[in-house]
Amino acid sequence: MSHILSVTDLTQALKDVLEAEFPFVWVRGQVTNLARPASGHMYFTLSDSGAALPVVWFKNSQGRGSKGAGGAQGEEAIDPLTGEVLEPGRDVAASLDDGQEVLVAGRITVYAARGAYQLVAELVQPSGVSDLALAFEALKRKLSDKGYFDEARKRPIPANPARVALVTSPQGAAVRDFLRLAEARGTGTSLRIYPTLVQGDAAPAQIAAALDAANADVWPGGGTAEVIALIRGGGSLEDLWAFNTEPVAEAMVRSKIPVVTGVGHEPDVSIADFVADKRFPTPSAVASGLWPLRADLMQAVDGLEGELSRAFEALLERKAGRLSELRRGLSWLSPARRLERLEESWRETSRRLEAAGGRMLGARREQLAGAVRDLSRAFGPVAVEARQERLAATLRDLARAFGPAELSARQDQVLALRERAALAVDMALGQAGRRVEVLSARLAGLDPEGPLARGYSLVRIERTGRFLRSTAEVVPGDRLGVRTADGEVAAVVSTVVSGEPGGEA
Repeated sequence: MSHILSVTDLTQALKDVLEAEFPFVWVRGQVTNLARPASGHMYFTLSDSGAALPVVWFKNSQGRGSKGAGGAQGEEAIDPLTGEVLEPGRDVAASLDDGQEVLVAGRITVYAARGAYQLVAELVQPSGVSDLALAFEALKRKLSDKGYFDEARKRPIPANPARVALVTSPQGAAVRDFLRLAEARGTGTSLRIYPTLVQGDAAPAQIAAALDAANADVWPGGGTAEVIALIRGGGSLEDLWAFNTEPVAEAMVRSKIPVVTGVGHEPDVSIADFVADKRFPTPSAVASGLWPLRADLMQAVDGLEGELSRAFEALLERKAGRLSELRRGLSWLSPARRLERLEESWRETSRRLEAAGGRMLGARREQLAGAVRDLSRAFGPVAVEARQERLAATLRDLARAFGPAELSARQDQVLALRERAALAVDMALGQAGRRVEVLSARLAGLDPEGPLARGYSLVRIERTGRFLRSTAEVVPGDRLGVRTADGEVAAVVSTVVSGEPGGEA
């Protein structure tokens, strides 16, 4: 044997299989072995000619469709499972007895302590409605063949509708429950009740007429209802039969307004539920489904407000960043900034021009000093003295070589030559001096500040950054910078006179 199960494991496996296979079933049989312990629960066996099925009917499920199950006389009965106000009906739990034929709806489960399966009852009805159940199935097949149940023909239900047509009995507990919930939900709505019977032979025609009337009515401000709610409280299959009729189904199909249903309790399913655009398990569930809780709406508004605030802050940050970029770009392209750049460029050019002039003046001075040194070496006192000494030595040599007459003649020649040499030296020195003066004058003319020292000035137009060369370059109101030898004067053009000198600025 490959695997041995414990009793618990096997029982749990059987429980899982049974509960998954039979989550909700209807079973018909005869009540036997009925027990009513002090706990309020009911235990009985449902049997027929071939088998027996243990049934447990818990106390909290016994109030469905039963009168007085919720408390004392005059109090509203509340469904312990759904919290819905129950419609008055027959007390099936109180009248249940051995030998009675019933229909039981519920789920199959396994009671592990005894190793037995049982039916946990959710609803118990007398079996006299079995013919109605057959009629229900027949009508269901007929309307399904006509396409009344097709999902393709069903319309979406508007969220938080502002105009709702309510088709129900105005005296029923279901309408009170519906209105109580509707008052505390949504953002405000207009409700119009279309009164009708919801039980009995005349109910189907009245329900159909109420549906047609809801489609035909025009509401204040124009338009029709946004949704029709067809509701009824719980009851037996016979009590709910008006909602299992063809006239009601046809009226729902021809309705131009979406129809929602909330008929009976959660286990109750009617033909109207199959035809409806949306089915809710109970009348209270209709109100809960049509309108959200106001607390949820306020929470959603708070959430949206937070998202909007965060989005606005992010937008402001992006706009602030963009504004900073534009401000930087504008400051770079603005006229004031451009004038600053031009002034800075003018100052740099002036510094470079002054430096270049200084370097050129220094070079010319060096050239002049070199020429002076060369002239001094060639014709200066030392050179003349040396030549005179050489001349004297030569004369002495000539005196020794020749006689006094010859020496005198030669001396006369030497004196003539010396005079000529002195004249030549004077001429050379004069030419060199004149050349130095010319070079000095040319060098002084190249000095940028030379004219300023002689009383001239340089005038710069602040608007263009250029030096003023013509009266056509300025207009009244222009600011000028007048540079002199010892500083700069700011001036404003008041008048421009073209043509003759002496114009006023």
